[in-house]
Parts: sequence; structure tokens; C-alpha cells
Amino acid sequence: LLDPKTPEDIYKSHLESRTIDGLDSARHNLASTFVNAFVNAGYGTDKLMTAESEGKEWVFKNKDMGMLSASASLGMIMLWDVEDGLLQVDKHLYSNDNWIKAGAVLSIGMLTSSVHDDTDSAKAMLVEYISENNPAIVKLAAICALGIAYAGTNREDILEMLLPIISDTAITIDLSSIAALSAGLVCIGTGNGDVSPVILQAMMERMDSELNHKYARFMALGLSLLFLGTQDTYDTIRETLKAVTHPIGQQASVLMQVCAYAGTGNVLEVQKMLHICAEHLGEKEDQLPQAFAVLGVGMIAMGENIGAEMALRTFDHLMQYGEPYVRRTVPLAMALVCASNPLVNVLDTLNKFSHDNDKSVASSAVFAMGIVGAGTNNARLAQLLRQLATYYHKDADLLFIVRIAQGLLHMGKGTMTVNPYHHDRSLLSHTALAGLLVPLVAMTNSEKLIMTDSHFLLYYLVRAMYPRFLITFNEELENISSSVRVGQAVDAVGQVGRPKTITGFQTHETPVLLAHSERAELATEKYIPLTNVLEGFVILTKNPDYEEEEES
Repeated sequence: LLDPKTPEDIYKSHLESRTIDGLDSARHNLASTFVNAFVNAGYGTDKLMTAESEGKEWVFKNKDMGMLSASASLGMIMLWDVEDGLLQVDKHLYSNDNWIKAGAVLSIGMLTSSVHDDTDSAKAMLVEYISENNPAIVKLAAICALGIAYAGTNREDILEMLLPIISDTAITIDLSSIAALSAGLVCIGTGNGDVSPVILQAMMERMDSELNHKYARFMALGLSLLFLGTQDTYDTIRETLKAVTHPIGQQASVLMQVCAYAGTGNVLEVQKMLHICAEHLGEKEDQLPQAFAVLGVGMIAMGENIGAEMALRTFDHLMQYGEPYVRRTVPLAMALVCASNPLVNVLDTLNKFSHDNDKSVASSAVFAMGIVGAGTNNARLAQLLRQLATYYHKDADLLFIVRIAQGLLHMGKGTMTVNPYHHDRSLLSHTALAGLLVPLVAMTNSEKLIMTDSHFLLYYLVRAMYPRFLITFNEELENISSSVRVGQAVDAVGQVGRPKTITGFQTHETPVLLAHSERAELATEKYIPLTNVLEGFVILTKNPDYEEEEES
């Protein structure tokens, strides 16, 4: 596990039935950058970026936005390690090349995400890069980094840096939209009354030609994230959106409704979304609201098993009878429902869609396969992706997405998950769901975003990434090993007595990895856990009544 892996270790090109030309193209190198970042995430070492000989050279094997993604990949590799990570990033911060500098700025946000840092180093370092006199690309990276680093904190000092950028109509729409997204991430699920009017005002003041920009959808997403999980508190904002004459008003309205009921399993809201999906629009009408409604079916139903099964069945119907834009988004919605949970029937369905005649459907399906298998090392999925790499060897765009899916599959060498549910799949992490949503919303227009110059949006997944192991500690927080039973979780709610909560278990010594549908329980009475759900980091206390059995 500790040995750094190279992209070739993941591709296993020698197993692909047709050898792919060994071209050192910028596109191929860019794919390798992402694979390397996802696979070695959090390990602090790799063979492309942190190696003394390769570090600088590898960045220059990419071009423009590729250089940004390459230098930003350091943030993923040094994930959650603020001190050493900032030392590694420092060498790129003073580069004369703005692309490399911007990547280093973005990596600051990534390596400080989900970590409580007493010195608040992310804000201290990013403040100088967000000011007026920086190149636009560096500023864009700094805005992204602030959103990633401070997601869910609802901090006023961060908002004071972002709100002027949203409301300034003199700057380009891409900066303004990403600032709105970052503000939405910072205040996620709070319905913050200071932020929503600013984003609404920006939507009304911008010209239609600007709101047609590919980044404008992130302004709508930023506004919607403010109301994530709040259910029916968004009525006034929704009424105000009707005053926006551009189609972005309708997009934001659907996204807001979707986010408000995320993970609730509310059947009536799913029905409303399906009504939107079923409309037959004319050529001139905006089809993005339909795409967001499809994602919405997945988001609302992801909370419980029966709803998720019903949603998957509904997706089959949408795939057969839906409009082209609906069909393109169905695989992404399936990925939301089954993130890091590679169910055989879902993989088969996605594999079928990945050979679709519509290139957008195929790319969505391949990316969805990566999200569904993220961090699981699933051997069957790895085989399917190798076959797809052979199948698409002449299509650079789709091969790029296949490679990214392979990187996602082996995320953190198989020790991580991107599923936003935790605490025995009962609690939804808002920031993790947002981390999943950004790349999925970007994939609704993959040809202009992920496949061209906005691939750095994939790094938002860092908010959803979390180790899926169980580690036990004593009261002094020293690592101790204890035997645990790991098996398939059984729903024992409402049953009399003390029913078995797991089935088909195996006994292991901690630390152990837990798959999506697995649960752990202590196999010994020597310790008492301080929490009733065994996952992540668990503190054990010694059982005072425990007596070791004497060997006869």
C-alpha cells in the first residue's frame, strides 16, 4: 500500500487486447496527471509530482490548463497534510508561469479541505491571490480554493472576499460564477440571507450573452447549495427567480428544488422532477432544467434503499423514451444513487450505455462507472474499463474519460469512498454531496467543460473523499488492535430482543476496510466502544467486568 503507484500500474496496458500507441501526447499526459492524483491521494508520495527528478518536468509535459491541473495534483497527493503539503506546493507558487502558479494556489485549497487548522493557513495564503492585480486564471484558482477549503463553515470573513466578485459586473462571468459556487459551498445548507440576494442580483444584471456562458450553470448551483436539505424554505427566492428572463432562472429554480429535498426520499418531489423530464421541448428551448431534474430524481431518492431501487428502474424508462439531453444525464444520476457502491446490475447498465451512439451518453456513462466504483478497486469494473480503453483507442475525448474513470476506481489505492452518507448510511454530509455535484453538473456539458479546459473541476471531488476504514484507539488516543466482525448489514429496526445486525461475517483485526453495505461489530467483550456505530475512528474503553478465560 505504501509504494507509490504510477498511472501505468492502473491502466495495465499489457492486458488491453490492443496495444495503444505510446504517444506522449498532452492529452494522454493530462489523463495520467489525474489518475496519478486520485490513486496516490493522501499518501504524500508519488512518482510523477513529488519525485525530485520528475516534479518540474512532468508539469511541462502538459500545456496551459493541463499545467494548472498538473501542479494542482500536488494538493490531492498531499491531502490533509497541511505542513508538508504547503512545503511541497511552495516551489510552484513562485513560478513565472501563471498556469503553474494557479495550480499551486488551487492545491492549497485541496490539501486544507476537511482539516481544522489553527493557523488558518489557507486564508492567509489565498488572500493575496484573490486581489485585483493577479492574472484572471490565478484569481479563478484562488476562488475555487477558498470554496473547497472552507466548505460548510459559513464564515463571514470568507464571504467578504467572495461577495464583491459575484456582484462586480465588470469582471468576466466565469470568475463571478465560480465565486457564487464557492459562496454556496461556504454557506451550504444555511439559506444565508446575505448571499442569496447578491447572486440573484448578479443573474439579473448580467447580459443574456454572458449568461449563455458554459460557467453560468455554476452560479445557479451556488445559489441552490445555500438551500441544500432545507426543504420548503426557498419559496421567496424561487418567486424572485421568475423575474430573471434568461433561461438560467428556470435552471436555478429546478436545481434549488432538487437541492432542498436532497436525500429526503420525498416521493411527491420525485414526481415533480419526472414531470419536467417527460416534457417534449422544441429545438429552441433550454434543455438544462431537464438535465437537472434527472439528477434531482437521483439526489432525492439516494437516501433509502427502496427509493433508490425505484429510481434506478425509472432511469431505464427515461433512457428508452427520454429526450437526448435527458438520456445524457441519466448515467450521472445513477452515479449519484450508487456512489462507491458497485452493484452488478448498475455496472451492467452503465456498460451498455457506454457503447451508445451518442458520444455524450457514452462519456457520461464512463464517468459514472468511475464514480460508482470510486475507491473500491472492483476487479470486474477494472476489466470493463480496460475493454473500453481498447474500444475507444481512436477517440481521444472518450479515452480521456476512460482513464479518469480508471483513476477514480483505484482512488487512494482502494481505501477511500466518495459516498456522502456516513454513520451507518444514516447521515448525509452536505459538503460531500456538493463535492460530487460539481463534477456531475460539469459533465452535463462535458464537451465544453471537462473534455476541453475545465477539467480542474474534477478536483472538487476532494470534498467527497473520505477513508472507509475502521481504526480503533484507546482513551489516550493510541492505536490499538481489536478483533471485529465485518459482514453485510442487516436491517434490525423494530425487532424484539437483540437480533443479529450483520450476516455472513468474517473476523479481522483492526484496522479494517468497510465496503458500502458492510457493518462492523466488536468480536470481543474486552473493550466497550464509545460510539454505537463502528466506522472511521473509534475510541474503545476497557470493560471493567471482562475476565480473560483461563487456558486449561
